[in-house]
Amino acid sequence: MRKDVVPVSSPSPLPPLSPPAGPPPCPPARRVSLPAARPVRLVLCLSPVLLAGCWALADRPVASEGASRLAAADPGWLLAGAALTCLTWVAAACVRQGSLPDKLPPGLLLASQFAAGAANHVLPGGLGAHAVTLRFLRARGVPLDRATASIGLYSLARSVTRTLVLLAFLAACPARRRLGELVPDGPVPVPAAAVAGGALAVAGVLLTVVPPVRRPVTGLVRAALADARAVHGRPCRVLALWGGSAAMPLVQAGTLVCVGTSLGLGLPWEQVVLAHLAAGTAVGAVPAPGGLAVDAALVSFGAVPAVAAATVIGHRVLNDWLPLLPGALTLSALIRARAL
Repeated sequence: MRKDVVPVSSPSPLPPLSPPAGPPPCPPARRVSLPAARPVRLVLCLSPVLLAGCWALADRPVASEGASRLAAADPGWLLAGAALTCLTWVAAACVRQGSLPDKLPPGLLLASQFAAGAANHVLPGGLGAHAVTLRFLRARGVPLDRATASIGLYSLARSVTRTLVLLAFLAACPARRRLGELVPDGPVPVPAAAVAGGALAVAGVLLTVVPPVRRPVTGLVRAALADARAVHGRPCRVLALWGGSAAMPLVQAGTLVCVGTSLGLGLPWEQVVLAHLAAGTAVGAVPAPGGLAVDAALVSFGAVPAVAAATVIGHRVLNDWLPLLPGALTLSALIRARAL
């Protein structure tokens, strides 16, 4: 007996979905490469090298005189001075890390401080180094107010420790009385004090009556106080901040001691250190070339003027000229790697 097979009809296809009302979606925009941006970026990366070359050409007589004087110096002491110069960047990196609670990569931090030394010759008053450090901290994800606060804590720690080290050497060195010959006669500090007082008065008025200025300054002060409490609650940060700040002027003065010994300056090391510290403080109080102030301080301690001048030139060569081109190249490399 055969069963009838009922044919099964195939399901009818679904009607196509109607497109949604409205304009058709725009295709995703493609990133257009700008070939013209590459030369601009290359010029920006090489600008520190160009500035270093212009600096060297502008002060060519100083560089040549320093090199001729140092040709007859003791190379062993000069090598020791170069090693102490390298330690200044290590000390600066320690202070930078100690002024911020966040952990920074040690290698990039040290490279940024080496590059900051080259940028410091372009802008006066340490602004070049602070600008490079600010860009470095921003690239590490640190907010702008906290990065600025760390720079303020860095500057405050360096000023306080330098003053304390100077006072310690003034108390321990019997030759401190000879520095009184460097104090100028007349009311020279009065204009500087008047300018400082006027600047503080103007700043106080602006903070009091201008709210757009008061609000960011208030936020910056709050961030600075919060980070300062966090930093001083960690012993490792306290050691890095204050220990590095105390080591920096001593290391820089040690370079001057090594150069003076290589040239036969004939002064005890404590007098050379005191001359360096006192000259740095005098330059901060009264605008004057740093080399001239150190030269005058060494001469006041009894050094021969020609040897004192050669010592200052040698210190400038080791501390400023030799690291200038490598520091500019490092700055350019950090910019190309977008670490700044």
